[in-house]
Amino acid sequence: MTTQTNDISRERALGPSSAGEAVAPRRRPAWWQIAVFVLVLALLGLVAFQMRRNGPLAAGQVGQGELAPDFELQAFDGGLIKLSDLRGQVVVVNFWASWCKPCEEEADELENAWRHYQGQGVVFLGVDYVDTETEARAYLRRFNISYPNGPDLGTAISHRYRIRGVPETFVVDQEGILRALFVGPTTRAALQAEIEPLLGD
Repeated sequence: MTTQTNDISRERALGPSSAGEAVAPRRRPAWWQIAVFVLVLALLGLVAFQMRRNGPLAAGQVGQGELAPDFELQAFDGGLIKLSDLRGQVVVVNFWASWCKPCEEEADELENAWRHYQGQGVVFLGVDYVDTETEARAYLRRFNISYPNGPDLGTAISHRYRIRGVPETFVVDQEGILRALFVGPTTRAALQAEIEPLLGD
C-alpha cells in the first residue's frame, strides 16, 4: 500500500507527460511562415507611408504640392470642362451639395471671390456632390452663382480627390499643382490669401 501510494505521488509530481508520453519539443516556425510575416509587416509599412504622404494623414485628401487629379466636368449649362485644359490659370475647385448647410455659409463668399478674379487668370469650378439636378439648379439660382458648376457623375471626381465631405475647396496653380485645401466653409479672404501669391509668381 505504501509503495503504491509513493508511485502515485511520484506520478503527480512529475506530471502526466512524465508518467506517460514525453513532451514533444516545441516546433520552430517554418521559413515560409517567417517570410509571410515579414511580407505582411512590409506591406503594412508601405500602406502607412502612402497614407501619410498622400492620403487621410496628409495635409488634405490629396497631398499638397502634388499634381491635382485630372477630371472632366459636364456643366449644368451643357459645356464640358477638363481640368488639364485650364493649365496656365489658377483653378478653384469647390465640392458642394444643395442639402449641405455649411455650403450655404460659403456660397456668397465663393461667388464674390469669383467676380473679383474674373478675367484675371482665375477659374472657379463647382462640383455638385450626390445631389439631384433640380435641387442643385435651385441652389445655384438662390445664391446667384455664375461660375461653372456640374454634377459629380458617379462620384468619380470626389473619389479622385478623396474628399471626406462637403464643402471642400481645392486651389490648383497654373501648373496643375495642388497648393491649398479648405475643409469646411471658406471665405473670400482665405481664398485671396492663397490666390494672390500664385498670380504674383
